[in-house]
Amino acid sequence: MLEEIRSKIVTFHESGFSNSEILKRLKNDKVNPMLIYRTIKRYIETGSVSDRKRIGRPRSARTPALKNSVRCRILRNPRRSMRKMSREFCVNHETMRKLVVEDLGMKSYKRKNVHHLNDSIRRKRLERCIQLKARFAPGTEDQILFSDEKLFTVEEASNRQNDRILASRSQDIPDSIKCIDRVQKPLSLMVWAGVSADSRTNLIFVPQGMKINSQTYRELVLEPEIASAGEKLFQNHPWTYQQDSAPAHASKVSQSWFREQNIDFISKDEWPPSSPDLNPLDYSVWANLESRACAKSHKSLESLKVSLLSEWQKIPQEELRKAVHQFRSRLTSVIHKKGGYIE
Repeated sequence: MLEEIRSKIVTFHESGFSNSEILKRLKNDKVNPMLIYRTIKRYIETGSVSDRKRIGRPRSARTPALKNSVRCRILRNPRRSMRKMSREFCVNHETMRKLVVEDLGMKSYKRKNVHHLNDSIRRKRLERCIQLKARFAPGTEDQILFSDEKLFTVEEASNRQNDRILASRSQDIPDSIKCIDRVQKPLSLMVWAGVSADSRTNLIFVPQGMKINSQTYRELVLEPEIASAGEKLFQNHPWTYQQDSAPAHASKVSQSWFREQNIDFISKDEWPPSSPDLNPLDYSVWANLESRACAKSHKSLESLKVSLLSEWQKIPQEELRKAVHQFRSRLTSVIHKKGGYIE
């Protein structure tokens, strides 16, 4: 196809047409003006429209045969390591990386732990995501107050993939920097919070040893925070409360409380089961708060609490808004995946 276009360009050139005129005559072929210029230049200099003879050492490692062998091996088992394949094919690791990334157009993706989804849960997720998407039109996600609980520990939060230390040798790094202390049962705090596109609640700390049931949920969260949320967080505009299907949330006592208070909420039969991928706190906010508040270990629960309170107020509202605005697109993704889990 390219040879034909080049031949047409040369024919028009020899007939006396200018480059701009040739471009107009080849508009149906969607020819780039630079192709016309280079083809004519090559023809004048070499008398041919064929590619110039390439200079430099020809490829001896990333050959078509190796490319095909690696592709077949990856198709059989996509969990293969590029480093191991470089040893198996006796080529340099950087050569193998370029072959996989540049020649085959593949990337290395991390595996991740997700909730187990059986056929029944998938069907419920699909059905309820369709219902929620119909209930909340585009833009109305700003009216939702998303809520959740999380357990924070006094230990330092770390990312094994990105938390690195620069040094000449591993032995030169002090243990106080190189090692992250872990204990079997670290001190921990259960924290509740709610976020919307334009506001956030206070952090609620569950007292040590207290079990979250419908009564404590009402006393700690619903009455102090949610009863006045319409006025404090939404200025008396219409709003909806979201919670998952935890026993304390799904109990008849808790569900009845919302109806008695005339608060619109997503009931236990409306929120998709096993769906942390749909709650902004789960897929974004908690991780950001933990990375800030637990950047270093804490000696006491009081120190952890002070850090959480401080960093909670420092999270930019724009960050929360972006997380909330992903809600509808995530509903759509679950629907496209037929109820499957999304990243």
